[in-house]
Amino acid sequence: MIERLGKYTLKLNERPSIIAGAGVVGKTEGDGPLKEEFDRIFEDDTLGEESFEKAESSLQREAVLQAMIKSGKPIEDVEYIFAGDLLNQCTASTFSLRELGIPLIGLFGACSTMALSLGIASVFVNCEAARLAVAATSSHFCSAERQFRLPLEYGGQRTPTAQRTVTGAGASVVAKHIANKPCVEAVTFGKIVDLGIKDSTNMGAAMAPAATMTISDFFSDTGMKPDDLDMIVTGDLGYVGSELLLELLKKDYSLDISAQYNDCGMMIYYREEQDVHAGGSGCGCGGSVLNTYFMNRLESGELSKILFVATGALMSPTSSLQGESIPSIAHAVLLSKPDNK
Repeated sequence: MIERLGKYTLKLNERPSIIAGAGVVGKTEGDGPLKEEFDRIFEDDTLGEESFEKAESSLQREAVLQAMIKSGKPIEDVEYIFAGDLLNQCTASTFSLRELGIPLIGLFGACSTMALSLGIASVFVNCEAARLAVAATSSHFCSAERQFRLPLEYGGQRTPTAQRTVTGAGASVVAKHIANKPCVEAVTFGKIVDLGIKDSTNMGAAMAPAATMTISDFFSDTGMKPDDLDMIVTGDLGYVGSELLLELLKKDYSLDISAQYNDCGMMIYYREEQDVHAGGSGCGCGGSVLNTYFMNRLESGELSKILFVATGALMSPTSSLQGESIPSIAHAVLLSKPDNK
């Protein structure tokens, strides 16, 4: 049922399907170039809640509920939810999902969580450990800034390498293989990579080496070439990290993916008009874009095969204050339309 390819990649021979995906975002994201793709856009980033942290929980819950509505399945049929976020102890996910009465497998992969949760949910379904599972994640600009950097009220200047944490959430509903639905063919779980970057305002530089490692491992394990894919998309490297990724892949592995490459952090905003510096970041960046823009195009057949690679910085406020570097990780999920074997 599962075949190991090379050292790090799992081939899911049953090809579990993503029967529905949903992405919900805040106002700034809704003003960007993908505004027609999202399932819901909230004009108020507080979502009517008394704190930004509670707003993020509501955001993630809305993504899950929207995905379930689109799937046509009752929420009671979900056997496991795999979810995580950026906040301490994954509190956004915990408080988001506590009332649903479904076993929660909490995950922390930082901004790589959409690929991590989707990969593990797909493995569970492929092995028949679950018949119906949900993979979800979220982030919120204000809650992330408050935890990892400075209070918004401080009004500090942002460096050119800084990215804007996306206020958004994404959810995928995973089930046994179903015709006419995108499916998961393989998963490559990544290794921790740390090149000593300490600047929390330059997440692209910290995460690009991890994406480089996972992408090169995927191609080495599978024997595929970039031309075999319609797209290779990262979750949130932004403009700085994406440039580094392309450079590192060419220099260290002789891999040129520039013809197939894009990044959700570069897609979600108008860079100049919205003053987002190096682009978007956060769990909700890849989560919301994957489950709308890319799922729609896989389902329609516009895209046949994509490699989704989400990257995460495994830092904490405590480790940063203690002068630690920023370890990073990237996980990859190979997605295809059902008739593409």
